[in-house]
Amino acid sequence: MRCVIYLRVSTREQAEGGYSIPAQREACMKLIREKDWNLLDEYADRGESARSTARPQLQEMLSRLKKKDVDAVIVHKIDRLARNMSDHVAIKAVLTRTGAQLVSVVENIEDSASGRFVEGIHALMAEFYSANLSAEVKKGLLQKAKSGGMVTRAPVGYRNVRDTIEGTSIAKVVIDEDMAPLVKECFDLYATGNYSLAEIQKIMARKGLRNNFSKKRPAPEFCKSSIASLLQNRFYTGVVSYRKVEYPGLHEPLVEQSLFNRVQQALRSRDQAGERKRQHPHYLKGTIYCAECGSRLSFLLAKGKYPYFYCLGQKRHNGCSQKYVDALWVEKKIEDLYKNIQLPSETVKELKVKLEEDIVNQQASSILQRKRLTKKIDELTDKRYKLVEAYYHGAIAIDILKGEQERLVSEITDCEEKLKVLDGKHENVQELLERAIDLAGNCHEAYLKAQPDNRRLLNQTFLTKFSSETLKKN
Repeated sequence: MRCVIYLRVSTREQAEGGYSIPAQREACMKLIREKDWNLLDEYADRGESARSTARPQLQEMLSRLKKKDVDAVIVHKIDRLARNMSDHVAIKAVLTRTGAQLVSVVENIEDSASGRFVEGIHALMAEFYSANLSAEVKKGLLQKAKSGGMVTRAPVGYRNVRDTIEGTSIAKVVIDEDMAPLVKECFDLYATGNYSLAEIQKIMARKGLRNNFSKKRPAPEFCKSSIASLLQNRFYTGVVSYRKVEYPGLHEPLVEQSLFNRVQQALRSRDQAGERKRQHPHYLKGTIYCAECGSRLSFLLAKGKYPYFYCLGQKRHNGCSQKYVDALWVEKKIEDLYKNIQLPSETVKELKVKLEEDIVNQQASSILQRKRLTKKIDELTDKRYKLVEAYYHGAIAIDILKGEQERLVSEITDCEEKLKVLDGKHENVQELLERAIDLAGNCHEAYLKAQPDNRRLLNQTFLTKFSSETLKKN
């Protein structure tokens, strides 16, 4: 009988052993020798899931069967061929049309009604196993996320490590001392409003910011889109996300929530204004237009100290005669516009309610952070006691004791400093709230006191497209 062998293994199963390609091949070859069959060819899919028929070697084998020169397809087990009933039926239909018989080394499949019944049961069992395994994995990942654990590879700035505690291997995420400062610097630079994503990418490339890597995967440099993704990753604030649901993480945050929020505002404002960062930043770039041709006005710092706006259309030789406009004059005119902009009293009241809600949410977040810091201090203190006990019992030397004590004391001090910051954040909450309400009711004063990025947001909120001629009329 003319036959072919089909072998398949997923990476996980190969790691566990028992279903490796060589083991399957040996079992199939033993059956062929016992039956004295003629082996025509071998097809093997390595590291491929059986949840789909889109496997290169499987498709090649099915195409080969159309020649009708194969009498039997030999597999180690039925689940090597497919792990859901619909795929099994589809593959079996091809075998039937081409006159090939399915032979399993492990399962006894007879070419009879009872044999086909047994084959169907094995196919259903394979589908159940696959579906149940998938459900258990998802359940485990969900539980891990709920408990604050990382369900995927840690992003740059952190490392995945394993500790052995009382004989049990525990996976956790720790800060990467080399990359973490660079990640924090990315947030700090972008929050200033003075750097574009491309500029930050170049700075970080020079400083050596790299993606996490392993022996099998090199460490590529960050591109512009990678910087954008990094700046939007809430994992850096101490949050774990799984299936679009967020949970408080067990890892130490690299970025404070306030800094993260400022960066998100900067990203949104630049998207909305259509601003493309050039050599000289200005919060009005992408917002004001030429009265003559309608092109955007860009910013220029002439001789390093004279700020001007100029028409981009004129630079493109579109016939526009718009002259350079003094940037300080433009800024003053826009500031004056805010004297005529006031929020209605009802809007101010609504805003006050929302600000109060925001304060409550921040306080709730601080409570969670306090719990985590307090827990960490207790754990570090307990480690100090155990370290001393180990020294008294002669388990460690004095130099190791001193080094570890210094490290633990440093970590405890750091946690205590963070607790002090949390305590100070809400001491003058009511005073800050009242000041925010006053500014909300006085848009001119709020605009004068705002930072450049906040001025950009205010302009996008209150002002429609305006031109240099509009400013002259005011």
